[in-house]
Amino acid sequence: MSSAGATAVRRAGRPVPTSVGRKPVRRPPRAGPPARVPLGVPDPELLTRLAQGDADAFAVMVREYAPAARRLARLVLRNDSDADDAVQDALLSAWRAIRRYDPRRPFRPWLMRIVLNAARDLWRRRQVRDAMPLADPAATAGNPERHAARALLRIRLDQGLAKLSERARIALTLFDAEGYSHAEIAELLGIPEGTVRSDVFHARRALRRDLAPFLEEVS
Repeated sequence: MSSAGATAVRRAGRPVPTSVGRKPVRRPPRAGPPARVPLGVPDPELLTRLAQGDADAFAVMVREYAPAARRLARLVLRNDSDADDAVQDALLSAWRAIRRYDPRRPFRPWLMRIVLNAARDLWRRRQVRDAMPLADPAATAGNPERHAARALLRIRLDQGLAKLSERARIALTLFDAEGYSHAEIAELLGIPEGTVRSDVFHARRALRRDLAPFLEEVS
């Protein structure tokens, strides 16, 4: 066989006889595509360090997930201080339970489910105050009318959200404001994905109805 022919056979992955009495040489099989990692799953090294009790790894988890966790807890508790308490308890609980996390599943819904449960537990333990935070005078500098309109819109929006059920309020906010998918919300709340879609649809319609008079006034 010519050298060109031997090269062609070798490229095809078939044995190439090099000499009589010697075993044919085969090319090793090509590696397949790397396994896909679910979105929202942290670095495996971070999970390992968390399982080992690494405080620095816990600080990384807090930095990455605490803001979203606080917003979720605020939806349930309607109070900033209580939300902070719930998030602190939830993140510590997640750290202690990290060995039970299945890395084949998205991490964010797993963690936020713990946050949601912590917020609900705190709601049951306390008489939660539905208080509005005082506006920062410095924040109204520059264009008082614009800031006043935004503050009023925020109040009306909070009032409209408060009229929704807890589940609808969470589903709508996570989908429209936090960027969660319907599937992630369904896993977090433990309900079918179709129910999430229905909750978001009806919550949007109710919120538009509540805000319509205000929007007509300022338009």
